[in-house]
Amino acid sequence: MIDSELNFEISRLGECRIPSPMTGIRFVTNDDHILYNSHSSEIRNCLAEGREPPCMELAGPRERIYFDPAMLKCGIVTCGGICPGLNEVIRSLVMSLFFHYGVKSVFGFNYGFEGLTYKYGHTPIELTPQNVNYIHGMGGSILGSSRGPQDVCDMVDTLDRMNIGILFAIGGDGTLRGGEAIAAEIAQRGLKISVIGIPKTIDNDISFIQKSFGFETAVAEASRATNSAHNEATGARNGIGLVKLMGRESGFIAAYSVLADNNVNFCLVPESPFTIDGLLAALKDRLKRRGHAVVVVAEGAGQELFQHTNEQDASGNARFGDIGIFLRDAITCHFRELGMEVNLKYIDPSYTIRSVPAKPHDSSFCLLLGHNAVHAGMTGRTNMVVGFWKGEFTHVPISLAVSRKKNIDPEGWLWSSVLASTGQPREMR
Repeated sequence: MIDSELNFEISRLGECRIPSPMTGIRFVTNDDHILYNSHSSEIRNCLAEGREPPCMELAGPRERIYFDPAMLKCGIVTCGGICPGLNEVIRSLVMSLFFHYGVKSVFGFNYGFEGLTYKYGHTPIELTPQNVNYIHGMGGSILGSSRGPQDVCDMVDTLDRMNIGILFAIGGDGTLRGGEAIAAEIAQRGLKISVIGIPKTIDNDISFIQKSFGFETAVAEASRATNSAHNEATGARNGIGLVKLMGRESGFIAAYSVLADNNVNFCLVPESPFTIDGLLAALKDRLKRRGHAVVVVAEGAGQELFQHTNEQDASGNARFGDIGIFLRDAITCHFRELGMEVNLKYIDPSYTIRSVPAKPHDSSFCLLLGHNAVHAGMTGRTNMVVGFWKGEFTHVPISLAVSRKKNIDPEGWLWSSVLASTGQPREMR
């Protein structure tokens, strides 16, 4: 899909007729938008062809809302793996609904979409300002989480039976696809239920969204691991520190952790293929020149080195080979065969990183994501995700957000900066 074909129009349940109870704030109008592509050449091309450049609708409170707060009930689910900031977003949603709009009935559904199906027997939790007041300093999710799809009709039955008006779905690509399916079933039944997605992917790989919450915290924690790997590597003869980080299809955490701690000498990501022979040759050269090396690898890198089965996880993702263990063993074996002593330390901090509380900047980002999700839901917008683009909070149709993965451009500025920082060869074939 080329830029000129992008459609950022947001679905709505109906006309907003109710005055917002919020006062003394700056309201956003429905005409407020931000350019998707601000490059001057793209804008000139659109104007020359008589087209308007693609624009994203700005998020924020509106003067009129769709739902009557006194009659409204809302639900919240957290799906997929845990991530720094989940509890911050839950708290933000509850506080905004209660104190900005006067919504008194908010329910948390346990274990993701499982909580919306009757067969698991999960009882919804009533969320109030009192019982979420202190959760923002905690890692994980007070609601629990799960992976995998559930029966869409069952989930919509639950929403209809409980008279839920807005469902806030916090999760990544699979969660958003589930939200899209729920919104489609709602529309088919003619129900007035809004579905608002909040992007949770520690890999930062959702398209049309500049960053997702938890990413900055993940990079900060990953940098601690790479610094430890560097200390281990420099403390031994021919020391090698090998760190595996999250990143199934996108290597953003690995790339930014390298830039945050520029003691890393090799960064391996899914977007830049390598061969084991190419890596080992470059690593040998590095050890001969400097006597130590630090290697960071994203979990989805080098998957072409494995013979894969067709196995999938609960979310429908292909089961990956463990590239960290593979490299650890391959490096150790290679230098043993060469008769060259190396001292390799392997670090996998993935689950530690996922479970920590959010850093302050991430926490503030979570607060604003939650606020803007509530503003969107209260105006009857649906089948959309709250995004962040060029420093502004935005509305993005779920269909666009899940249309493709966001990846590192091997020819772009980010990867060029990583290569400049590490000094690694551009090609390791």
